[in-house]
Amino acid sequence: MNPFLTASRTARDRLALLGAHGARAAADWNARMLAEAADPVRRGTRWGRGALALVPSCLAVGALGAALAQGALAANFSVTGQPFTLTSNGVSGTGFGAIVNTPAVGRPDGTAATDTAMARVGFASAGLAGLCGIVHQSIAGVPYSLLLTGGQKVSATPPADFTTDIDASNLYIQATELRAYGPTTLQNAVLGQSADQVTVAGKPLTGALPGGFGLGSAGGEGGSSIKLHGLHATAYDAEMAGALVLPDLKLRVVAGTATTC
Repeated sequence: MNPFLTASRTARDRLALLGAHGARAAADWNARMLAEAADPVRRGTRWGRGALALVPSCLAVGALGAALAQGALAANFSVTGQPFTLTSNGVSGTGFGAIVNTPAVGRPDGTAATDTAMARVGFASAGLAGLCGIVHQSIAGVPYSLLLTGGQKVSATPPADFTTDIDASNLYIQATELRAYGPTTLQNAVLGQSADQVTVAGKPLTGALPGGFGLGSAGGEGGSSIKLHGLHATAYDAEMAGALVLPDLKLRVVAGTATTC
């Protein structure tokens, strides 16, 4: 018998056997998939639904970034019932004022509480040396951080001197903690002024009560000035009354609990 013919038949028989096994395997897999599809018990991750759930968030972040970059939005950052972090290499401002108040803090269930004392700080005219905003969020038990940056890079160790590159006039921060990592210079400031007498840009600060603690100006409206090296604020609200233009704006979402930008 021709050995080449025998080898050819043997190869054909093996291919036919493999084809039969493959067809059966494919049929078995298809049957399992149909059975699982009909089974109401969820198994694994529904990637399609998960992706659809992320679409509105991504669109919202993109729209916010576009509006801020074009200076078309009066910026007001707040997270319901949760503080966020604002840092900068420095702040230089005039018309500075601060009071202690107890603002309404929203809870995730839609209610509000007024039992947390905070400092409300305002600048009639101010410049920031870069900006880093960090919001922590948990999605399905997994921690994420939203990072908003603009202007020069904010360093963990503030520089000995700084140059501002972001206009932050009419800036107001509602914070449980506000500190500087370097020297702070205050001029024409009155420590202990009645809160209702403290004005910023000609207006009293929200939540001011007669006899409450205030830090005002001895030089008349806009007469006080402040220079902070290495601003760090744990805030519940930060608002710029005018349009905010951030040079080199970046919005990023990263896994984990970020502490720096």
